[in-house]
This record gives sequence, structure tokens and C-alpha cells, in this order.
Amino acid sequence: MKVNLMHGAGGEVMGELLGTLTKFTHNNAGGIGLEALDDGAVFPLGGQNIVFTTDSHVVKPIFFPGGDIGRIAVSGTVNDLAMMGGRPIALSCGMLIEEGFEVSDLERIVASMDEALGECGAALVTGDTKVLEKGALDGIAINTSGIGVAARPVRDSGLVPGDVIIVSGTLGDHGLAIMAHREGFDLGEQILSDVAPLWTLVEQALGAGDIHAMKDPTRGGFANAINEMARKSGVCIRIREEALPIRRSVRSAGEMLGIDPLDVANEGKVVMGVDAGDATAVLQALKSHRYGRDAVIVGTVTEGRHVIMETAIGGERFIEPPVGDPVPRVC
Repeated sequence: MKVNLMHGAGGEVMGELLGTLTKFTHNNAGGIGLEALDDGAVFPLGGQNIVFTTDSHVVKPIFFPGGDIGRIAVSGTVNDLAMMGGRPIALSCGMLIEEGFEVSDLERIVASMDEALGECGAALVTGDTKVLEKGALDGIAINTSGIGVAARPVRDSGLVPGDVIIVSGTLGDHGLAIMAHREGFDLGEQILSDVAPLWTLVEQALGAGDIHAMKDPTRGGFANAINEMARKSGVCIRIREEALPIRRSVRSAGEMLGIDPLDVANEGKVVMGVDAGDATAVLQALKSHRYGRDAVIVGTVTEGRHVIMETAIGGERFIEPPVGDPVPRVC
């Protein structure tokens, strides 16, 4: 078998590759490690829960409606920390830059990264740069790693029957914004990427109630994230189709391109499993934040298996994880 693009797309095919990439016996530093395949690792240090994560970014195009590779690089790592309940503290940055890359574009990327850091109170404290010969890259690739501190670590596997499922906003924005832009559709401001650092949003939600599980629906989209949460938690999740927040413009673009908005990456959303008694308070906390104004309850957790969609016409169907992300190179 040889590696292909589907192996990096976040769906079931990527899971096959991870079976090879995660065969480490030294995979845990005393808490949550690589074996969990969560959004980050957690280990104890000096009486605190240290959260650690890393991510690499190869976005095409580098600049797109609503953001750029720099904003994704910071937001992606900050959000992975946040999904574990971690307040971001420090990030590193490794840049692979192709010979001939415009310095003015690099300045735009750095400024975008700095703005995102300011939004969540983190700092970029160390880094590395390599310049490669022309043709070795498609312009630039960025790796960011981050550390944070969690008062109480949150897992993506903590759902229990009775929990309420909340999404913090509209789904499919990022993936469809990238794809529409690539295909040359001039949609003006109708579809913009949702890329954003979510720590302050998550912090408000954590302060409002008991959150049992969190995940950001990036590669593979909501469909992949919700299936992973259900599988790891050993529960059934029932989703109401009419409750899913999808912009009309995103739904229309998806129909034109033959892409399900539930299968594409989001870069500024969180899926939460919340204790039913705290659901109203958590929802209000999300809605009070600028990145959570469209937050909504979309389903519930029950005993059983699978993710089931209760359709608008009164039927039921499974929400299956995608084989791979239909929009590659988006994050």
C-alpha cells in the first residue's frame, strides 16, 4: 500500500494510516497520551494538568475568504488545546518556505498569526524556519505546537446517556468557502471561512456547566467528529436534521458542488456533550460570545451505538463518517 491524499483527509481511510503511525510503545507521559487519539495529550507537572498538541497546515489557497494559513495555524492549535479544556499559554511555529515566496505575503501571514494569538491570550515563543528549493512546496507549510493548562481535562470520549449535544455555530463554512473559491465562484461575502481561536468561547462554556466531551469538527467535518465521539464513548447519538445550523448559501454551494456540508472541515466550531441539566446555561454562555451566536442544541445521547439522523420528513438514517474529506488541503 502507498500513501495517497485520502490518507490525510480525516475520514475512515486516514484511520487506516493512523494504525501504522501510532505504533509506539512509549506513548504516554502519565495522563492522556497518543493511544487516546484525542485532540491533544495531557500529563501532570508540578500539580497542574499540562495539555500539549501539534498540527501542520498546508492550505490551498494560502489566502482565502475569511482567513489565511497563518490564522488557521494558530487557531488550529489553540482549538485543539481548548477541546481538552486547556487554556493556551505558549505556541511554537515551524515554517517551511519555498524559494521565491513573496516576503510581503509572509508579513501578512505573521500579522494574521499575531492577531489570532491576541484573541486568545497566548504567545508564540519559539520557532524554526527552513527554505526549500522551488518546486518542493506549494508556497509555504506551517507547523504549530502548543501547551496549555487545564483545570479539568475534557475528553472526546466522555459522553453518557442523557447528555445534550450542542454545536457552537453554523457548519460547513470553511470547507465550502475554500472549495467555492478554488472553483472560481464569486460569492462575495456570502460564504466565509469560520476560522477562529475558540479558547475564550470554550472558557465561558466551561464556567457555565458540566461539559462531558468536546471536539472541533475539522477534517471530515461534523459527520466524522460526531461519529468519533459516539464510537469512543460507546453511545448512540440522535441528531435532529432540522436543528443543524447550515447557512443557506453554504447548503446551496454544497448542492452545486456535490458536497455535503456535514462532511467538510470547520475551523471555528466546537461540538459539545453537555449534562442535560446544564444545557440551557451552557447554550446561553456560548450565545453571549461573538463566535457562538449561532449555537444550538442539535441532539441527545442515548444508550446504543451509531449516530442517527432524525430527518425533517419524520424518518431516520445513519450519519456515516466520510471515507475522506471531499475538500483536500483545507487545513
